[in-house]
Amino acid sequence: MSDDDQIPDFSDRPEDRARQRAVPAGRVARIGTFGRLVGGVAGGMVAEGARRLASGEGINARDLILTPGNVQRLTDRLSHLRGAAMKMGQMISLDAGDFLPPELSKILATLRDQANFMPTRQLDQVLKSEWGPDWRKQFRWFNPRPIAAASIGQVHKALTRDGEELAIKVQYPGVAKSIDSDVDNVMTLLKLAGFAPPELEMDKLMAAAKQQLHEEADYQREGAQMELYRAQLADVPGFVVPRLHQGLTRGAILAMSFEEGVSIEELGNELPERRDAVFARLIRLVARELFDFGVMQTDPNFANFRYRRETGEIVLLDFGACRAVDPLVANGYRRMLEAGLVGNAEEVLKATVEAGFMMPIVAEKHPERVNRMIDIVIGEMREDAPFDFGDRAFIPLLREEGWAIAQDKDTWAFPPIETLFVQRKVSGTALLGARLKAKVNIRRIVEEVLAGTAPHSAAAA
Repeated sequence: MSDDDQIPDFSDRPEDRARQRAVPAGRVARIGTFGRLVGGVAGGMVAEGARRLASGEGINARDLILTPGNVQRLTDRLSHLRGAAMKMGQMISLDAGDFLPPELSKILATLRDQANFMPTRQLDQVLKSEWGPDWRKQFRWFNPRPIAAASIGQVHKALTRDGEELAIKVQYPGVAKSIDSDVDNVMTLLKLAGFAPPELEMDKLMAAAKQQLHEEADYQREGAQMELYRAQLADVPGFVVPRLHQGLTRGAILAMSFEEGVSIEELGNELPERRDAVFARLIRLVARELFDFGVMQTDPNFANFRYRRETGEIVLLDFGACRAVDPLVANGYRRMLEAGLVGNAEEVLKATVEAGFMMPIVAEKHPERVNRMIDIVIGEMREDAPFDFGDRAFIPLLREEGWAIAQDKDTWAFPPIETLFVQRKVSGTALLGARLKAKVNIRRIVEEVLAGTAPHSAAAA
């Protein structure tokens, strides 16, 4: 029998059972998993409380929750659920960085690096529901072992009958329908552990998280965003965007061309000239997303970038978190950067407050600290020289001032949600630069992009 006549069959493939874990797909199953988690944590709290009372130690809720046993329970159950529960952990981990308590950081780091995947039987059920019972006939081969597994879905490599090599992203069953309840349940756990203080109004943030997760779970939407980026970067050398396979894409399946590449972190092993040139390209892309494209991929997870050593190209992946950039946010960044480049601290502060990046009460109650932070940032961005992302000596200075301000509960408020999404991409890209120890002349790139673009009009929204 020729290769063209072979039909992929999962039953004859060896399974790696150690890393397979069925996803609770039904509402009852997911609620039951959360129920067992809460029950286990409560039992751990009672045991730890009894131990502390017997030994004469003090008691507080956070210490009772974050025992080694409860940390393991939280990690295990959230990774089992995957979906929004796991995605929330990943988002918090990437966004909050060093500001998290070490116990919570441990939980979230494990969730971020989690790589369990569906058993082949559950995978087959998903594929049958999306492509029909004879789905195998469309492929010469389909590898049941995923090449990547994340919070919302896992990716498989396949070869179509006409010889096209594809990456097939398959969504975990039940994930899309469970987003709202998962987010609510995770927030309940965070409040219980004292990580979501009542002084903060969480409703808007939770609504935004739910909206983004619903968008990320719509693979047809993601396919359209991927095609948009292919068009935007068609004439820009140095980037590769997968090609959408329309015929095989569904709401819970995204089919695209398979693009070779290694982890973007491998770029750190290149010669400094190559490393810095490639990373400068990423910085320029972020600037163009903000000031030119009007749309931004707001998830800076390192896994969303791959690197081709032979050509120096960057492969861009995962467009589920793409969203339109609010013109007010883009213009606010523009005013801040323009003022910062000329060293006008007063205008930087004014633009920061007007754009909603800082609440007016912060500047009113803590003017000295705010001015010191602005001076530090202006001093760094005005240098007409390569910025060393690996040398983050100024970060502790900013953190010290920010932490002091954060102790004042009167200043606690979330900036506009659209600002948070953009800032997440900017800070995540800087974190990648630090990991690579890249050195890039940020001032030159910013001046170039600002000069080549104009402020967005309100009609662009």
